Amino acid sequence: MNEGNVKKVLEATGAKVDEAKVKALVSALEGVKIDEVMKQTAVPVAAVPQPKEEKVEKKEEEKPEEKEKKVEEAATGLASLFG
Repeated sequence: MNEGNVKKVLEATGAKVDEAKVKALVSALEGVKIDEVMKQTAVPVAAVPQPKEEKVEKKEEEKPEEKEKKVEEAATGLASLFG
């Protein structure tokens, strides 16, 4: 593990890279054998029970006419601000 690799991972996720934190992380993990630590702390995964299916009521979709009316009403309301 080195600073360059940590930066690449952070940048790939879109996270902001804080140089001081990257250096602190790398120095804190210096000499640690990550593979061995992961083996020691590995927790067995149990099967997750599946929830029962619930009836989902479908919402009625708005008709295109209703959507157009709402858009027109919103435009009229905005126009009154500049009137």
